[in-house]
Order: sequence, then C-alpha cells, then structure tokens
Amino acid sequence: MRCIGIDIGSSSIKGGVLNVATGRVEHIEKVAFPGPVNSLPPGFHEVSPAEIVQSTRQVLHSLLQAAPDAEHIRFSSQMGGVLLLNQQQQPITNYLSWRDQRSLLPAPDSNTPLLHQLRASWTDQQYEDLGKELKPGSATTLLYWLAQARQLPQHAVPVTVGDYVIAELCGAVPRMHRSQGIGMLNLQTNDWHHEAFAAAGIDGLHWPEPIAESEPVGQLSFNGRRLNCFAAIGDQQAALLGIDLQSSELSINCSTGSQVSQITSTFQPGNCQTRCWFNGQFLNTVTHIPAGRSLTILEALLTELPRSAGITLSNSWQLIAAATECDTSNGLCCDLSFFSSAMGDAGNISHITTENLTVGNLFCAAFDFMADSYLECSRRLTDTPAWTQLAVSGGLVQAFPALRRRLAARFSWPLREVAEQEETLMGLLKLAAAGH
Repeated sequence: MRCIGIDIGSSSIKGGVLNVATGRVEHIEKVAFPGPVNSLPPGFHEVSPAEIVQSTRQVLHSLLQAAPDAEHIRFSSQMGGVLLLNQQQQPITNYLSWRDQRSLLPAPDSNTPLLHQLRASWTDQQYEDLGKELKPGSATTLLYWLAQARQLPQHAVPVTVGDYVIAELCGAVPRMHRSQGIGMLNLQTNDWHHEAFAAAGIDGLHWPEPIAESEPVGQLSFNGRRLNCFAAIGDQQAALLGIDLQSSELSINCSTGSQVSQITSTFQPGNCQTRCWFNGQFLNTVTHIPAGRSLTILEALLTELPRSAGITLSNSWQLIAAATECDTSNGLCCDLSFFSSAMGDAGNISHITTENLTVGNLFCAAFDFMADSYLECSRRLTDTPAWTQLAVSGGLVQAFPALRRRLAARFSWPLREVAEQEETLMGLLKLAAAGH
C-alpha cells in the first residue's frame, strides 16, 4: 500500500510517497514555504493563505502523479499561529505565523507586554490546564492581540494553517487534530478551554471540532478516485513518532529549533509545556531551546567579511566542525539565547581573553551551553526521571561529534542516536501503517 505524506513546514512544504509495504519514504518533493507579506510593522509575520494552498497543491500534484495508486493523504503542519475564517469558510485574515512577535509589544496605555497581560488574565490552574503554553506566536496569544486591537470579529473561526489548507483541498469543513491545539485545549477535559478564552476576552469564536488521527476530515478527487485526507498532526509529534520515541526514553532534538520531550501515559504537569500525544497520551516538553538558529548567527558573523569581499565559503560548517575537535572552550563562554527562548533572551559571549577567541573555542563554548541547556530543561520535565535511555535526533549531532560528546558527558544514560533525515514524513508513514 502507498499513501501520500505532506509536511507544511515553516521553511518548506515537503511531501513524499509513503510506502507502507517497505517502510520507506519515496519520491521526495518540496517547495519553499511562501514568504511573509511585505510592508508589515517590525515583528509582524503574516503569510497569504492562497499562496500556501497553491504551494501545497504543487507538491501534492507531483506526488499523485508519482503514486496514482495512493490510498489516502496524511498531513503534518507547523504548530502555533492562527488564521481566521468567516462562517462561509473564507479567510478574513492572513495566516499569522508562529514567528510573529507582535505580542511582545506593550499593551495599550501600559509598558507591560501583551503576552504578560494575557498570562495575568489566567489563574495558575487555567494556565496549567492549557499545558503552560504561552509563546509570542501561539494562537491564543495572537487572538488576544487581535482582541486588544479590536480586530477580532465575533463568530470568526480560528484554525491552524494545516486545517485551512486541508479544508481547501477537500472542500470540507476545517477540523483540528488535538496535537495542533497547543495552548487552546483544556488537557484535563480534552475540550477547548472556554473559561480561559472568556478570561482573556477571546470567547464568542466558533472553534473547529477536535478530531483524532484515525478520522478522515474529507476526500480529494484525483483521476476518478477519491482519497481520504486526514487532519494535520503537529510537526513535533510527527517527528518524534518518526524516530520511534518510546515512553522509556528522553528525546533530545538538536536541529534548527530544539527541544527535550518525554511521553507520559497521563496528564502529569511539570515545570514545562504539556501537549497531546497519540492514543490519549501526553508529551511533556520544553521547546525553543537555543540551537541551530543561534549557531547560524555565529556562522554568519564569521563569514561576513569574506562575503563582503565576494568570497563564498561553501564549506564553512565543515571548517567549524574540524575546529571544534580541539574539544575545549579554553574558558570562553557563549550563551546562545539570542532570541526569546527557554533559556532567556539575553545571549552573550563572555570571558574573552587574547588567547581564547578562536572559531574552535567559540563553538565549543556554544556546544557547552547547548548540552548544559538540555540537561537543565530535562530536569524541568519531572523531578524523578523515568527514562532509561536518550533518543538523540537532529542534524547537529551528526554534523558535530563535539556536541555529541558533550551530551554523553552530561547525561548518565545510554544514547540512541537517530540518523533519520525525514523524521516528520516517517512519522506520517507510521500512522498510515498503524491504520490511524
């Protein structure tokens, strides 16, 4: 049996043919995710819904041509962000991306950021029931900004970008998988947290029906055949399913974005975020840990002068990896919190001497910070670790052996290193194989 898998990511829309018989992802296709709308204020990040649908159609068409026997279509999608529809399912806003930072602006007549004002509207219990999800680009945060700016129409339908795309492809009513409802679901009741919405002044909306991964949301016609389409699951959950994360493991993902996670059989709040997993389980997680995005800033600084001189260093990352084989920071410190993250928002490079400011020492110091951050964030998940092994994934561990050595030195559990490159699509394949 073959199916189609599509991941609506924030950098690209990627898809593949999911061969359930062989357990392989075949015929990868991808296009760049559309860029943001121009001429927006600083910190605003909106994308045209029509362009997202068109790009997804482009990938889907190529995959259906490659697999005309495909039986259904699975989706995953970036989490956070929001898009408002009217009662006729037409967009009344752009897609407000999870990258959007407008909620960090001061509230009207106040120096308090809107994000903090929203948190103050909830009790500690409500915040915990929502999974302690409160990021600048989360759906509830963006809806709160719209309400404060008097741009939130009554009876509008809030959906994720994946919900909207699938509804457009199928001509169906948008429905949302529970893994996409971060910061919106009451994890105690498994329903929308209407009390928290009312406290934040974002009630009166028409929320889509929550749906499980086993339920199709609509059908798409292709060459006289009708293919079931399933709701988009969260890209984080898809990737962790793709690496076959077990409840006895601690996941450490080291890539552009970064996180630590553990599956729990019941709702067990910690000093962390809690999200829906599959089969009624949950995922305790800490996201937005500084990693590849911050390393790229360092690399861009180091290659700025060659670029200005018209010189392209095509192997800069390989040179950096070789330089870190010295395996010591030589006293240099590098806090990678160059953006709002789980470790703060005040990155710095310190303890510089005339001898230690080298490329190798700088990146070794950055890897020290990353390894220390993973260890600290793992302790936020639970006071009594129940894992017996680490599942380490993401391209950074493969690219930088020095980072892997630091992880092994800080954690006393064995490491299961995952080299899978298509983690998210593999997660969709596993769902298809399980019949969910």
